[in-house]
Amino acid sequence: MTLTAYNQVVIPSFMYGTAWKKEATTQLVELAVASGFTAIDTANQLIHYQEALVGEALKALEKKGIKRDTLFLQTKFTPDGGQGGQTPYDASADLTTQVRQSFDSSLTHLGTAYVDSYVLHGPYSRRGLGEEDREVWAAMEGLCQSGKTKMIGISNVTAGQLAELCEQAKLKPMVVQNRCYAALGWDQEVREICRAQGIIYQGFSLLTANREIFASPEIHAIAKRLGTGPAQVIFRFAIEIGMLPLTGTTSEQHMKEDLSAEQLVLSTEEIQRIETIAL
Repeated sequence: MTLTAYNQVVIPSFMYGTAWKKEATTQLVELAVASGFTAIDTANQLIHYQEALVGEALKALEKKGIKRDTLFLQTKFTPDGGQGGQTPYDASADLTTQVRQSFDSSLTHLGTAYVDSYVLHGPYSRRGLGEEDREVWAAMEGLCQSGKTKMIGISNVTAGQLAELCEQAKLKPMVVQNRCYAALGWDQEVREICRAQGIIYQGFSLLTANREIFASPEIHAIAKRLGTGPAQVIFRFAIEIGMLPLTGTTSEQHMKEDLSAEQLVLSTEEIQRIETIAL
């Protein structure tokens, strides 16, 4: 299964996330691809990701005959404030230079000439967009226009910020990646903007941000009906409402089970119930 953004770039409908994997990153990326994942998410941010170890996995996969162009690679530019003092660029340089240095460093880490998706890890302010956001976004637009990345996007963004970016940018985002809370209607406001603008919405922490929902009797009843687990019900629900889910599981069995969610079928009533389960 795939999704297509407004610029006609196709992206696999499920993504493997590499945050917090530390020295196990290489092995887990290889395992994820062997299990069936073809989209990998990382970031050039040493406190949470080991992007260079994703690159090591890609080298190993290439030797097994799995070519770079069969995989969808997404990485991120993380502003100085989110780097924990370990910036992969000159933090005293102007922001355009920071973006270019970070991007070039990502290409080196990943051993690739291009990425499929390049994401701003989060706006510089909690409300609205400032000059920093505009400068960084313009630099990212340049990378997209040059063909070094096929898509650009933004993460950890509010509905107001996303609407502002869509209105002001030369190239509006093709992807949005947010932590997704059932208590906020599964990020309904942001998802509605994405739907209207042809932007692919990627949801992360679908399980960890919603532990109470995950454990609810209703979800377990649906899982029992389908002969699957509650995680797969949540992932299937996400796919049904047009979301691209991320999973970061370290279990080979769970990787395969999560991908099997693409084959499940929820009833209209079940989808509606899960959509409003925490409201």
